[in-house]
Amino acid sequence: MSYLMPVTGTDIWYYFICKRESWLMAHEIAPDQEDENVDLGRFIHEYRYSRGKKEIEAGHIKMDRLKKVNGELVVQEVKKSSTFIESARYQLLYYLDQLRQMGINARGELLFPEERKKERVDWTQESKQKLEEAVSDIRSIAKMPVPPEPKKITFCRKCAYREYCWAEG
Repeated sequence: MSYLMPVTGTDIWYYFICKRESWLMAHEIAPDQEDENVDLGRFIHEYRYSRGKKEIEAGHIKMDRLKKVNGELVVQEVKKSSTFIESARYQLLYYLDQLRQMGINARGELLFPEERKKERVDWTQESKQKLEEAVSDIRSIAKMPVPPEPKKITFCRKCAYREYCWAEG
């Protein structure tokens, strides 16, 4: 039996934005910790929802908040903006799927405090299929000896890996 690398919600998040970033994270190559976007994300996480902060770990997943609303379990994920909403949705769907595998049914909410927006996210069989494909691909990317070639995307301007990918050599 071969070892299957555990996949996290963060892996799912990066995968849907940039396959190269997914590889870098899998190989524990840390982004620039002094990058202003990394700092801003930390600030929003720590202060914007500090009163209701209930970060929960279950297995290898770490959810921002877990609440009970009208008798229903709700997993909330806080994001700086809705720019990468597909990535955010699949990260949250991954958490919902992992909870389902533990026998826990829940729905999700994406919270965008700077935009004063929230979006309901529900687990579906279709999302499970796409998640399984993503998890398999993340594991394949992680096994590559070198990262995929960089591709210029909108995210690159604000990425904490931009110097790693685009430095003149």
